[in-house]
Amino acid sequence: MRIRPCIWVLGLVLATSCAQELDVDKQVQYCQQQVKRSLNELSPIDYQQTPRNIGPDETHWNLKNAKTPEEWCSGFFPGILWMCGETEAAARYTQELGFLAYRPAYDHDLGFQMIGSFLKGWQYIDQHGGDLATKEHYRQVLLAAADTLATLFNPRVGTILSWPRNVGMFGGHNTIMDNMINLELLFWADQQQTGDDGSGVGRLKRIAISHADTTMAYHFRPDATINHVAVYDSITGRHLYNCNHQGYDDNSLWSRGQAWAIYGYTMVYRYTRDSKYLDFVQKVTDVMLGLLPDDHIPYWDMRDPAIPNTYRDASAAAIIASALIELSGYVEPQKADHYLKEAKAMLTTLSSEQYQCRDRKPAFLMHSVGNMPAGSEIDASINYADYYYIEALLRLKDYQNK
Repeated sequence: MRIRPCIWVLGLVLATSCAQELDVDKQVQYCQQQVKRSLNELSPIDYQQTPRNIGPDETHWNLKNAKTPEEWCSGFFPGILWMCGETEAAARYTQELGFLAYRPAYDHDLGFQMIGSFLKGWQYIDQHGGDLATKEHYRQVLLAAADTLATLFNPRVGTILSWPRNVGMFGGHNTIMDNMINLELLFWADQQQTGDDGSGVGRLKRIAISHADTTMAYHFRPDATINHVAVYDSITGRHLYNCNHQGYDDNSLWSRGQAWAIYGYTMVYRYTRDSKYLDFVQKVTDVMLGLLPDDHIPYWDMRDPAIPNTYRDASAAAIIASALIELSGYVEPQKADHYLKEAKAMLTTLSSEQYQCRDRKPAFLMHSVGNMPAGSEIDASINYADYYYIEALLRLKDYQNK
């Protein structure tokens, strides 16, 4: 039985907030203040315990053991710290995750764990300066992690195995849409090895391109909406079936999955400059934008029959907003203006009192949905919503400062 929320009275509040100009600097400062509050409340800090979520009726972070490889969200909080300039704490949290690069891959989420921590740290030092030995150490960890992630690639299928533990449950090699985000680790590592101009194509880039192409061929419906999971025969590589593991049902549109696709294929275009990805991601993006309600925040599943009396997902909005700002830099001017307008509308609503935690909780945002079918993290504050929210704000700030 599906859990249903109380009906939110959003109309007047959100119509007003969307009409206001978004003050990006003010929202970045809000995030920085909330981060300082989190660090103060966590003191004395156990850097092996990562802040993961805050339930709708809770006021403090729930912590998860970052030293367990199955804690897929362990990279997001250090990433938030890097983006907010809390470098000392960011480095401490980051260093706790280094062991993951050198052990057998637990699953595809190694990318999430490394991108948010070590890659954000490497990028921070690269952009702002810092200890070059630390930067090189981060680089070596990332290269090792990329090699570890690549061990999950099945060349007969053409994709990375997402959940090795669930091969029996799905009846074959499973690949989930979330996995698109983790290709960045492979692309970045390959670029480090073959040259910054992107002209070289090494083993890791070939794996990432194969994964993106196979996913593009089998994960999507004719209307450019996603299926969460594609299952393949592990021996022959033949595509078997699709399902929607975290959506309402197998024919529905799980919003965060569509967000992963928008973000993922935008990133693939960044590293390949292959126009087929740019053309494709616009189709995936446009269908989602066309389904959004007036306040621009997706329902957790855009085909939940309970709409409008069902949950929104702030995390999906934050992911899409961040992707749209990058995507706007790759498309023709009219389309760029449209994507920027949509991103600003999402961020304006997310920056309203209806969505920001403010003095109620130390996180940035409320009203995200983790895994509805499993009854997990429903209407919660979740660290990856905060991660993509601050990333989107910083991307917009960079755009406005050009």
